[in-house]
Amino acid sequence: MERSNAVTFRGNPLTLIGKELKPGDPAPDATVIKQDLTPVNIHDYKGKVLLLSVVPSLDTSVCSAQTKKFNEEASQLPDTVKVITVSMDLPFAQKRFCSAENIDKIEVLSDHREGAFGQAYGVLVKELRILSRAVFVVDPQGVIRYAEYVPEITNHPNYDAALQAVRELIG
Repeated sequence: MERSNAVTFRGNPLTLIGKELKPGDPAPDATVIKQDLTPVNIHDYKGKVLLLSVVPSLDTSVCSAQTKKFNEEASQLPDTVKVITVSMDLPFAQKRFCSAENIDKIEVLSDHREGAFGQAYGVLVKELRILSRAVFVVDPQGVIRYAEYVPEITNHPNYDAALQAVRELIG
């Protein structure tokens, strides 16, 4: 399923591949790659509150800032919350970024092989083969409780709204 004009990049319309997810939808499973090249499934994190921060590339200023912001916030959240950043960057580049920027409270995973996460979550940009900027909060039962597809890829997500959704789930 393709969604034309779903997001823009510097004002230019783009097409997203996959269904737009909404609160109440079951969180899809998808296989992504850890920095040590081992596969992991999103459903492996069931049982925790999951904040999924989706970025086009860690090598851009907004993506870097988004990842750093959620890493900082993760240090103040209980162990019942897992914060994950997903991009299509190669695991080697992700590892270098995390090391250089002291990203140590969140997990950074790659969707570079198949774009399975991007398709499952409706964030794969057809024209650029990158992920669109988005944030999802998933409850411990695997239900999406918050979903934000940032309309302009170069803009920041609503950090406060995403973190508020997490706080509501942890009481």
